[in-house]
Amino acid sequence: MMKRNKKWWYFFVFAFFIIYIFAAARPVPKETVIVPRWITSLEMNYPVRLEGFSGENEEQRLLPFILGNRFGYVGDDGRFAITQTRNAYFSMSEKHWAEFEAYPSYVRVMNPQNETVFVIEDIDGFPLFLDGRVYIMGSEQNSITALGPAGEELWTHVFPAQITDFDAAAGFVLAGTLDGAVVLLNPSGNLVFPPFEPGGSRLLAIYGCAISRDASRIAIISGIDSQRFLLLERSGDTHRVIHHEFLGEGFRRRVHVSFVNNDRKVVFEREGGLGIFDISSRRTVNINLEGEIVALDNYGGGDFLFVITSHGPGQKRLITIRYPDGNLRTLGPRRRAPGIIVNEAPFSSEAAFFARRGNRLFLGGDSTMISFEMEKR
Repeated sequence: MMKRNKKWWYFFVFAFFIIYIFAAARPVPKETVIVPRWITSLEMNYPVRLEGFSGENEEQRLLPFILGNRFGYVGDDGRFAITQTRNAYFSMSEKHWAEFEAYPSYVRVMNPQNETVFVIEDIDGFPLFLDGRVYIMGSEQNSITALGPAGEELWTHVFPAQITDFDAAAGFVLAGTLDGAVVLLNPSGNLVFPPFEPGGSRLLAIYGCAISRDASRIAIISGIDSQRFLLLERSGDTHRVIHHEFLGEGFRRRVHVSFVNNDRKVVFEREGGLGIFDISSRRTVNINLEGEIVALDNYGGGDFLFVITSHGPGQKRLITIRYPDGNLRTLGPRRRAPGIIVNEAPFSSEAAFFARRGNRLFLGGDSTMISFEMEKR
């Protein structure tokens, strides 16, 4: 009984702290406020309504989450369709999830209602769920197989080197490889253009790649010493480089890169913080951040982008960034233009989760999840 009461004590302390931080710094900027809607515990599945939020008439879209050693799907009203502990390797998306061993003989593909969609027998690899589809990454990490709605094999593509990053949109598949090549496959599994090799670095490898929702643009982080950011755009039957820049020595790990703000911008990790590339102006603004980036807003809509950074064991910080106008080049802790980093909310948690749907924000810490709504007032 004491252990259970202790968990609830931590739960409410975390809740009060997060709500206080946001309530105390509501303007983001003056015309936008962040309103807490509900808070819940992963162990209880009983959301507490906040700010007069009833949850009635809510569209019950389910959001996938991974928070520490737990995963599941939470609705817009704060109730969980699934919440359970991870016991093995894991993959999930808005439509599918699966747990599997290191070398599985079969994989059971599930939906958010915890129902079996189909079973992949004699699998040589592990499943990936992207773009509403199911793919199999080969056991050597050098092949991709696309599956149909009933688990039937549609096509397989074998790469000359290990895959280091992977993305999919509009039926297209984008893969970066260890030998520094980028491959784009159409919905039939055929090459859209010959493998593209960015080059320009002492060590060649693709450390991050992303494809826009209509597959017309490709963002790439490649190489070490120097690491580079490149943007490719569709031109006739191929794609051509419309922008590239050097990022310094670079990370020797997978780097976050994604299209945000309705594909109008690209956000990517770089040494010391973030780069935000505006496609229309073709300019990058560098925002220096302290700590390690552990979660990034993949939606990035409206005027704001959200980032969670880690500052040591159990110390996290939620940072709200207003998109710059593209005329600034570098913003750091000692050179912050007014209104760019508009809010920083520290909180204590070993694990962290962040997701966004339109104006709805979802923040998780340890065994607690809270939802906010961004409103103009």
